[in-house]
Parts: sequence; C-alpha cells; structure tokens
Amino acid sequence: MSGARPPLVMPPTPSETSFSRRRFIRLVGGGIIVLFNADLSDLMGQETRTRGYPTDFNAYLRIAADGRVTVYTGKIEMGQGIVTSLAQMAADELGVALASIDMVMGDTALCPFDNGTYGSMSTRFFGPALRAAAAEARAVLVVLASEKLKVPKEGLRVEDGAVFAAADPKARITFGQLANGQKIVKTLDGKAVPKSVAEFRVMGKPTKRLDARAKVTGKAQFAGDVRLPGMLYAKVLRPPAHGATLKTVDTSAAARVPGAVVVNEGGLVAVLAPDPETAEKAFAAVKSDWDVPKPEFDDRTVFDHLLQSGGAGQESERKGDLAEGEKSAVSLFEGKYLNGYGAHAAMETHTALAQLENGTMTVWNSTQTPFPNQAAIAQAIGFAKENVRVITPFVGGGFGGKSGGGQQAIEAAKLAKAAGKPVQVCWTRAEEFFFDAFRPAAVVKIRSGLDAQGRICLWDYGVWAAGSRGAEQFYDVPNNLMRTYGRWGGDNPKMHLFATGPWRAPGANLNVFARESHLDVMAARAKIDPLEFRLKNTSDKRMRSVLEAAAARYGWKKAAGPSGRGVGIACGIDAGTYVALVAEVKVDAASGRVRVVRIACAQDMGIVINPDGATMQMEGCIMMGLGYALTEEVRFSGGRIHTRNFDTYEIPKFSMMPALDTVLVKNDELSPQGGGEPALVPVGAAIANAVFDATGARLTEMPMTPERVKTALAAVRRPGTPP
Repeated sequence: MSGARPPLVMPPTPSETSFSRRRFIRLVGGGIIVLFNADLSDLMGQETRTRGYPTDFNAYLRIAADGRVTVYTGKIEMGQGIVTSLAQMAADELGVALASIDMVMGDTALCPFDNGTYGSMSTRFFGPALRAAAAEARAVLVVLASEKLKVPKEGLRVEDGAVFAAADPKARITFGQLANGQKIVKTLDGKAVPKSVAEFRVMGKPTKRLDARAKVTGKAQFAGDVRLPGMLYAKVLRPPAHGATLKTVDTSAAARVPGAVVVNEGGLVAVLAPDPETAEKAFAAVKSDWDVPKPEFDDRTVFDHLLQSGGAGQESERKGDLAEGEKSAVSLFEGKYLNGYGAHAAMETHTALAQLENGTMTVWNSTQTPFPNQAAIAQAIGFAKENVRVITPFVGGGFGGKSGGGQQAIEAAKLAKAAGKPVQVCWTRAEEFFFDAFRPAAVVKIRSGLDAQGRICLWDYGVWAAGSRGAEQFYDVPNNLMRTYGRWGGDNPKMHLFATGPWRAPGANLNVFARESHLDVMAARAKIDPLEFRLKNTSDKRMRSVLEAAAARYGWKKAAGPSGRGVGIACGIDAGTYVALVAEVKVDAASGRVRVVRIACAQDMGIVINPDGATMQMEGCIMMGLGYALTEEVRFSGGRIHTRNFDTYEIPKFSMMPALDTVLVKNDELSPQGGGEPALVPVGAAIANAVFDATGARLTEMPMTPERVKTALAAVRRPGTPP
C-alpha cells in the first residue's frame, strides 16, 4: 500500500455519500462484493444506527475484474501493522497472493462507519469478521467456477487467485475472469467456514510490513505531507494556561505583513500565510492579554488532590470477606503507588489540511477516529455530515492521543471556510504538549495479607483516576475487593485541570506496576523467590505458562530478594493477551541512574497472524515502557504546562534499549488476541522489582527518576526502613 490513497474507487459526489445500499452498490461498481459486520455495536453505541448507514455491515471487500481484492475499512494504520495483518487474513481465506490485496482505510467517503482504531481491537474483533467475509467470497467464487467449468464444486480447489478442477488442474479459471461482468453483492451469512490453523498458507507466517518500503523511502504520505494549490499555513493564538480567558487581542500589525491574512472569528484567532515562515513572522506581531487562574495544584501536590476529589468510588470486584482475610493473615502489608501525567509524544504532531470545494469540506487528518471526527467537524462548521469527508493518510503514531475530538481538524476546517482557501494546521511540539490529552496522574492504594502458608489471603485495592484496566485479579485470593475512584477519561473533570484520555493500555501500566510491586514486597517479606511466589499464588494456566516461558528464556535462578543480582519479574493481562517480563538492571548509586541491560518477555496472544508484526509490537511496547517507567513526566502548575519539548520530556533513545528476548507462546486453540499494548504493561513493575533486587530500595512512584532512586536508596540506609 502506498502512502497516497490509490484511486480504486472514484470519490462520490456529495449527494452520494450516504451509504444506502442502492447508492453503495452503484458507487463501488462491478465485481464481487461481500459485506460484513465486525459486530462492534457495543463499542459503537448508537452511532451506526443514527448515521444512515446500513446496519448489516461496517466493512466490505471487493474482487474486481483485474483479480485484485480491495478491503475497505474505517480502521487506520498508525504504525501498528494492521495494514499487513488484515491483508494476510483476507489473502489466506480467499486463496490469493498477499500482493493481490489492496487496503483502503479511514476514508469516510469510501469506507463504512467505524468508531475508531484503539484498544488493540482491530485483530481481535475486526479480524474474525474479515476472515469470514473472505471465506464467503471464496465460496461464491467456487460456485461461479462450478458453473463455468461444468465441474461440481466439491471437485474444485482454490489456489493463488484461481479455481481449478482437482482431477484436471488445467481446467481452471481466475478470480478476475469470474468477477468480470459480475455485479454480485452478498452479505455475510456465516455459512462459509474459515480455515483451520493447519490450513493457513499466509497467516501465521512471518511477513514483512507492506508499508515498510514506502515509509523508509519517504514515499508514504502523512497529513502534513499533503499539498494543495493555493493552500495556506496557519498559526493559531493559544492561551498561556488551561482555563485562561482572552481579555484583549491586537492583530493590526500582523495584518500588515505582506501575504498574511488574519482570521478572528468566534474565539478562533489565527494568522494565515502562503508559507510557514511568513505565518510565523506575522504571528509574532500579534499582541494578546489573558486572565490566568491561580494554580490549584501542581505535579507534586496532584496526588493529594486526586485522593480528595475521587468521590465515594465504585466496587468493580468483590469476593469473600476482607475481615476474614485479615483474621487469616500472619502478615499485613500496605502500599501506595503513584504515577504522574504522561504525554503520548507521537512522532507526528496533530495535523490537518482542510479544503472547501463544491460545498464539501475535505479534511486530510491525523486521527485514530475519522468518523467521529467527521461528525465533530460538521457540527463545528454547520455542515451536514454528508458534506464533510475525512481522509486519513498514514498516521505517525497515536497511542490513544489521536482518538479525541480532532481539534486540529476543526480549526483547519473553520479557517478554510473563513479564508476560502485550503488551510493546514500543524501543531508545534509545544502545542502538542499543551493540547494532548494526557495519561492522567493516578494513585493506587493496596492493603493485603499473607497466611501462614505464604498464600495471599487478603487484597483490598483502590485506584484513583486510572480505572481498573490491568488491575483485575488473577491471583488465587479468597478475599478480594477492588474499588475505582474516577476513570482515566474526562468523566470526572474535578480531578484534572486539562484534558486526559487513553494512553496505550489506559491505566494498566500503573495498575500492573502497583500490583506486581506489591507482590514483590510480600514475596520479599516471606523470603520467597518472586517467581515461585507468583506461581504459588495463581492457578491460571495461561499466566503460569508465560511466567515460566519468560523465566526460561531469561535463565531465571531461584533466589529471594533482594539478591543483589538486579533481576525483577512482573506479569499482566491486557486485551486478552497474557504477558510476563523479566528485567535485569544496573543501578548507579551515585547518579541514581537505572540502566536496563536485558529484558526477556513472553506473550500468549492466541493465534498469531504475523509473527514478525507481533514481535515488533512487543519490542515497541518494551521501548515505550522504558519511558513511562524511567523518564517521562509532564511538569505543570495549575493550568500552565511547563513541559514543552523533548529537552524536558525525555523519551527513550536507542541508546537506552536493552538486549531483548521475545517469546510468542504457542496457543492455537485461542482466537487472535490484542497485540498492540500488552507487553507495555509489566515493564515498570519488572524494572522496579529489579531495582529492589539490586539495592533493596523500593520505588513506588513512576517515573523512577534519578532523584527518586537516590531518595529510595537513602531510605534503605536509614535504620528501620522496611523494604
């Protein structure tokens, strides 16, 4: 797939953009089309039923007269590799070469509705529907071939884009020949049976990414690469702090800069120019005065604020009786674990280019949610949704940060409407840090107990602002309670001064950090090896399997902590995938720097569609995990964001990357599970446990900066400090 959207289907006119079945069939032209629904209704809410789309499909594939197969989906490609793995599924089930597949993704004029690409759901939920649709298409082709070849369908075989008679392979006909002149539209009826794992020819094989060449050669297009004749570049006036209100603005000097155009409408103040440099020069002449509210809290006092503003909380798990658990305990433990705000820090900042032409607003947008963005843009500019088209080129990283309301796209559309010319809005890095919906700061408090046999008999878990993802109990605890106080989203505005939202495996990183750190505290007090302690306390077969696989790959040697070796282990569940991770660290006591030297990670994600892609996702997760564990934290006071660039927000560098061993635990009995986030969740806990094993110092706050490490080391040296 190239970065530029291939003209596989001519764009519709505005009157044709409603996906009524009749218009849809006329739009896509001839060939064999299979409509299918990934049954994401629970995730989509009422949207599909209110937008005028047919309710029986949200994606489709088409076999054209040239034999090529096109998959149309509202999903987008942001580096996670589904452009390859989805194509593998379609190719295998159809019986065509992978090179025969084209993917058209995230174009609201060409693709049926999809709520967005997030939550490691594309392979888990969309994949099975795609496979079933391809199997259905294969069945249709076999019936057509049976008529053409005069051979009963039971005597036909499918291979490499052709159907042939098993008894006489020379009697064959290609998919293109079968599709030529046809206009067959079928809705998935579930009668066709997808292939078993033993029948896979394309799935399950390590496959290089289909978008790799375009990306490494610079041919891939992102939203910021799109150029249109006469387009203008925007600089938008921003507040100095969240919550600030504009008192006065003077744009007269900016308006006198040759080539510059000033827009001041409805609270949106911007300078437009034919090139970014002129826009920057004119924008510098804008004078503004703001009212800024006094800071209520900052990055150090936010945790007390969260505890105070979290409300009564909601029970999300309850089992047994906590009082009985306490009676059974011979040792009780209490812990508090913290994590500050985090930025997504994607390579590509939020960017959009908008063009108003013939009554239709077209927006090339870096987004994980093109269809929700389409609705938001339409509402903002007063257009019908059918008259707004969002095209999503490749997205340069999202991690949940581009699943919001599409502010940059709304700004570009408003400015294009006002200026009568195409307008690009490309956030600077400072704007990205200001408007990014942060991973919320959060707190976890745990009270637990061990019985005389070294088994966990009490678990009282409370989490503020992170939600329960990743905190679900898989240890065999008879008396268990989990309460959540506010979630990771913006549903409790009293908790946060700025936007918060999903950050790769939302909330799970802190929850796993807290649970697995606390497990280590209990194991150390009981003087039991951390791996043995976990195995002793869980009967979950998949969890035991990944723990043993990670330990075996690392070469785990039994020892109670702290052993001085600098080795830690942690495990978790995310998106249906089980993962365990062993980290080895070196700690520089003088500087407080933690260097991760090796990580072994084992993951059970069910059937693996593309082992290459799955491994890359694991490696990417681990590298990103180094950031949230060791360095990344947003600094602020009140609504002022002090973190404005990568000089003060340190993301992992290649020099930080440890030696990696990854293991994909075979489990072909289980359908494919999520792969985009799981390996991220145990990184922080495994590193914290490794630091404890090396030094005896327990880190309970992420990121584990040098200052916090030195503070923890100093505490260990003080007499009477517990591990």
